Amino acid sequence: MRLKARTWDWVGRSFLVLVLIFLYLPIFVLALMSFNESVLYELPIRGTFKWYVELSGNDRLITAGLNSLWVALANTVIATTLGTMAAFAFARYRFRGRTILQLLLFPPITIPWLIIGTSMLIMFFWTGIGRGLHAMLLGHVALSLPYVIVVVGARLASFGPELEEAAASLGATPLQRFLRVSVPLMAPGIVAASLFAFAVSFDQFVISYFLAPPGVSTLPVEIYSAIRKGFTPEVNAISTIVIFISMGLLLLFARFSRFGGER
Repeated sequence: MRLKARTWDWVGRSFLVLVLIFLYLPIFVLALMSFNESVLYELPIRGTFKWYVELSGNDRLITAGLNSLWVALANTVIATTLGTMAAFAFARYRFRGRTILQLLLFPPITIPWLIIGTSMLIMFFWTGIGRGLHAMLLGHVALSLPYVIVVVGARLASFGPELEEAAASLGATPLQRFLRVSVPLMAPGIVAASLFAFAVSFDQFVISYFLAPPGVSTLPVEIYSAIRKGFTPEVNAISTIVIFISMGLLLLFARFSRFGGER
């Protein structure tokens, strides 16, 4: 019986290791090749930081990276603020149509981004908003809001309104209750949601591709264009940097949120 249990334990561990190898091997190869001196990825690898140095002089990639950073930071502030207020309203107030509105949060998460990008492109032309960084920002906020509301809402569901009611009984105004009681309790969820919003925006390709005017692009769009014209090791270097930033943010997200559970 014990031998059988050990066998299944070994099978389970081996399966998990294979899954992790399947997930991370391409990323590991890409990062490794960013340090390979050979343009043709010849082996054995000769270590160098040459492509990172050349990347620092690549104005197109640097400009695209700064555009991505600007849009992602603005999106983080706007989506986190609006999403937190919406999550608080859903959690603490009862009004007609509340359940339907909550259900409507999920379709934008499940609808393919290709369809959302097409619909935004049509709507922005129809309303005169046009294309550009401002249009990308609007699109990224629309994509990030459901994630922020879900994450902050999960945090709010982990504690009741008792502390806020106690503060009210002591004479605190609604604004004081929100800032001094609710916000500190929601803080882990807000931080996790903001990190998630940043990651969603910084890595966003489809919406940015549809809404980018000629001559303006974000980092994912620029990487895609560079690959079509000819894959260079500089793309490996910038991709490695993005991967480490994204993984770091998601690890912070997991650390602060525990996916909305009680800490």
